[in-house]
Amino acid sequence: MLIATPPLLALPFPAIDPVLVQLGPFAIRWYALAYVAGLLLGWWLAKKLCATPALWGGKAAIAPEEFDDAVVWVAFGVILGGRIGYVLFYNLPYYASHPMEALTVWHGGMSFHGGFLGSILAMALFCRRRGLPLMSMLDIAAAVVPIGLFLGRLANFINGELWGRVTDVPWAMVFPTGGPEPRHPSQLYEAALEGVIIFVVLQIAIHAYKALARPGIVGGLFVMLYGVSRIIVEFVREPDAQLGYLYGGWLTMGMLLSLPMVLFGAWLAWHSARRPPLNQRARA
Repeated sequence: MLIATPPLLALPFPAIDPVLVQLGPFAIRWYALAYVAGLLLGWWLAKKLCATPALWGGKAAIAPEEFDDAVVWVAFGVILGGRIGYVLFYNLPYYASHPMEALTVWHGGMSFHGGFLGSILAMALFCRRRGLPLMSMLDIAAAVVPIGLFLGRLANFINGELWGRVTDVPWAMVFPTGGPEPRHPSQLYEAALEGVIIFVVLQIAIHAYKALARPGIVGGLFVMLYGVSRIIVEFVREPDAQLGYLYGGWLTMGMLLSLPMVLFGAWLAWHSARRPPLNQRARA
């Protein structure tokens, strides 16, 4: 039986205002800034990857200027997919009764899995329209997504939301909206796993093993590693109040949505690694 330490022994939660700048009725929030910064930094890194032929074993499959146009499509895919995913996966009964509330994105509620599917659909439509290789486009996007995940999880921490379960670990925190009990700072765990570790692994694959030359490896690794990271953190993250546990006091919606990602990502990376590099396919 878990016995939580008294709140006095927990680390104090840093009092950071979720609003960075307030100009009359308009507010710039850390969460919105994380989205913008993640897109801009990811765009910058993606262009550098596209502009480095050595990483592709020859000419890059995606030109830097082509990604300039793609990023707008991806941004809309992430935002629309993230919101629709949250409505469908996490709080459908509420939004079925209050349909207009589904449009109030500024009140919070975004699903990574929905944003993930939305971004894939957006890139598929873009690549079909431009005649570009979808798998290489997905690889480039996957290589830079951890930047946005890292910043987004930090913003979750600043907002004091998506906190973890009650615990007695020495680094537990009492969150302003989480009651008096010390809890896991699960947002920071996710920032480390989904952001830092996945980013490092993918960059090693790209720069040391030229993974971009075999389309699908980078995308597959990202999908697999994100699913694994999310499942690990779900064991210490408090499930959404409106859903709770789906089974046995441990299975959550986040786990359920992440398991197919692990299986599909592992298969995609394995299958892509068995295929010849792009430059060899061109000569054949």
